[in-house]
Amino acid sequence: METETTTATIKLMNQDLIKLDRFDGTNFTRWQDKLKFLLTALKIFYVLDPDLQPIPEPTDGDSEELKAERKKRVEDEFICRGHILNALSDRLYDLYTDTASAKEIWTTLEFKYKAEEGGTKKVSNFEIF
Repeated sequence: METETTTATIKLMNQDLIKLDRFDGTNFTRWQDKLKFLLTALKIFYVLDPDLQPIPEPTDGDSEELKAERKKRVEDEFICRGHILNALSDRLYDLYTDTASAKEIWTTLEFKYKAEEGGTKKVSNFEIF
């Protein structure tokens, strides 16, 4: 059975509207903004929120609502991780494919490539005579 998110993902990916260049280590901020737009349109960007509270481990007393929320979160995490990996170059995909969490991939990429972009911007502010 397809979930609402899965159906939305399939519809969105079949449109020419979403054409992401694979991230190869350059133009991180541009790539991140485009991917953020896609994940927001799919209503799954929330799984990357650093303040997102974990859902408690399953117990026998869980309500149907909590079970449904847990199932949706697991599915959204899986889809989000897949979209991030799919938007990476083959070289970067191979580096991050064993990382289980979409949030961990996202924050690792941010840490590495935003720092590099910041260094590049600082260097480019110097004038050469």
